Amino acid sequence: MKTVSILYHSGNGHTQKLAEAVNLGVSSVSGITTNLISIDQNDIINGHYKNEEVFNKLDASDAIIFGSPTYMGNISAQFKAFADASVGSWFQQKWRDKLAAGFTVSGTPSGDKLSTLQYLNTLAMQHGMIWVSLGESPMQANGSNRLGSWIGVMAQAENDSPEVTPGKEDKYTAIQLGKRVAGLVLKIN
Repeated sequence: MKTVSILYHSGNGHTQKLAEAVNLGVSSVSGITTNLISIDQNDIINGHYKNEEVFNKLDASDAIIFGSPTYMGNISAQFKAFADASVGSWFQQKWRDKLAAGFTVSGTPSGDKLSTLQYLNTLAMQHGMIWVSLGESPMQANGSNRLGSWIGVMAQAENDSPEVTPGKEDKYTAIQLGKRVAGLVLKIN
């Protein structure tokens, strides 16, 4: 069995809903197991993220899909604490040649989400990972990729209720990303 981990931080529940949709897509592919891992703020002590169990799961994964809300045009502080702590895996090149992808959500259609996805891409590149694009044409009849992103999934949280948003089109797009990454894990590995 191959493993895909979805590692994310969610401040208000919207990114969690998107992570669950990505996980649904990954787990729909036969031969793949998933780890849905939330960055727990209790693992951040004096600004430093510490959770060896999480890093052990990520190190053993065949692919990692990163997710963060977009706050002030970039990743959340909690995700940044995790990213900084990933230097241990970087020194040993534990994520080298693993597949990577990303997703983000903010309150407006743009919200500078591209900056967040570019950060996630840069993190993956620094680890020697292979970035998987969304691979979906924009604004399809089924609602896939309604915000027109190729680097990863962009979603919009239109109100404060994570039960309502992101909307069904954005969740569908996240499912498609999960399926794409899982399918490529089986094809490449």
